[in-house]
Amino acid sequence: MKNEFKNNYSKKILTQEALKKSLGKKPRKKKVILCHGNFDVVHPGHVRHLIYAKSKADILVVSITADKFIQKGTYRPFVPENLRALNLAAFEMVDFVTIDNNKTSINILKKIQPEFFAKGFEYSSGELPPATKEEAKVVEDYGGEMIFTPGDIIYSSTKLLKISEPKIENYKILDLMQSNKITFSTLRETLKKFKKLKVHVVGDTIVDTHTKTHLIGGYLKTPTPSVLFQGVRNFTGGAAIVAKHLKKAGADVHFTTILGNDELKKFVIDEMKKSKIKLNLIIDNTRPTTNKNTIVANNYNLLKIDKVDNQPISSSILNKIRNYISKIKADVVIFSDFRHGIFNKSSIPTLSSAINKKTFKVADSQVATRWGNITDFKNFDLITPNEKEARFSLADQDASISNLTLQLDKKIGLKNLILKLGERGLFAHGKSNPNGFALPSFTKRILDAVGAGDALLAYASLSLKLSNSVLVASILGSISAACECEKDGNVTIDPKEVIEKINQIEESTKYSIKSKL
Repeated sequence: MKNEFKNNYSKKILTQEALKKSLGKKPRKKKVILCHGNFDVVHPGHVRHLIYAKSKADILVVSITADKFIQKGTYRPFVPENLRALNLAAFEMVDFVTIDNNKTSINILKKIQPEFFAKGFEYSSGELPPATKEEAKVVEDYGGEMIFTPGDIIYSSTKLLKISEPKIENYKILDLMQSNKITFSTLRETLKKFKKLKVHVVGDTIVDTHTKTHLIGGYLKTPTPSVLFQGVRNFTGGAAIVAKHLKKAGADVHFTTILGNDELKKFVIDEMKKSKIKLNLIIDNTRPTTNKNTIVANNYNLLKIDKVDNQPISSSILNKIRNYISKIKADVVIFSDFRHGIFNKSSIPTLSSAINKKTFKVADSQVATRWGNITDFKNFDLITPNEKEARFSLADQDASISNLTLQLDKKIGLKNLILKLGERGLFAHGKSNPNGFALPSFTKRILDAVGAGDALLAYASLSLKLSNSVLVASILGSISAACECEKDGNVTIDPKEVIEKINQIEESTKYSIKSKL
């Protein structure tokens, strides 16, 4: 988009106060007509509506509903408010455009008191809806007139968008970046600063075992498959892989966890040493090292055998963890909760209270069962649940995504939230973006989605601490998750891979944002 194009038409876009001043007090020499709506996707019905409205007055004002009040689907509005305003300002028949930060048109009607208020043809027959009746009363009270535009061709943005679920294109991301004064250079520079951060991860270690077999037959009398053993591979999972992702991202990482006094203990210790992670290990002789063994036959998961003890840790072990949290000086503390002993309703307040007040604190609870609840982590700087976990925690399967986040905010006092939506991307809001925003998935092809949430957690946590922008954190977190999805297995992501994808996005858009950051 050329700067001169924006400058030519953006002068038509005014605040309500500036618009009121420009139109002047009544009685006015020139008559004003107001059209109000979402105008999410401008279609022929809108054009006919605006042309007719302009023919009835000297000045045509269009007010559009702000993004935060449009709740017609996950990705609505499809076009963000700034671009919707610019689209309408580009029409010759439109004299002024204003973004209405109210749920209805009542406020703008009372403020500018247009001589005419234009409604679409679909409102002209039958009884008026309650909201339209309220509008009509306001117009009547100040002496205006409501008119209905003719329309033998009726379109609907909502119906048009439902024909095919829209994918949020790069321009929406770029508009978000521009409105937040974020450049591609901002993203790259944030990644370079990861090495300055010291992170303390606290959580449940899981050893994921893959036992490879080959199906050779089964017993005739029972449905029991017979397999030939081919080999075993162990992988560090749970909070341990979160620590690995953070280390690969460039941070200095401490990791506090519990292991059983068994053969898997040495494997975890060796893996942490290889990754150069500082391990604060507590041995619990009463429980095994959490192990989830998947039996694979002919590349299909045949059976899963879990060796776990989900009982709460003892008070003595709880105190040891608390001491580690209070003694280790860190820029960021991350609680990685899998509900295998460390975290529960009673332990979370105890462990949270040990975090220094100035330390940035993050929580991720990867359990959507009765055993765990993300709302147990109150007043954290960032939480990163997926949609299922959020809905479970609130016992609400029906709320819109934006309403879901508002409920979480009200219940636990959110500072920043990144809600993971799988292939649909994410929804986020925070101190820097209180109205929230959606981001698409940057994944070109999904090879293996395992570990995507871990990568997002690592990159988003570091980014938010450094930038204080939930948008920067969401973009970098989402890009790192995309890199993970394009790999086989839970493989740690190098910042160079993230930068490469950033460069690809920038190149594909041919877009440059100039700012003084």
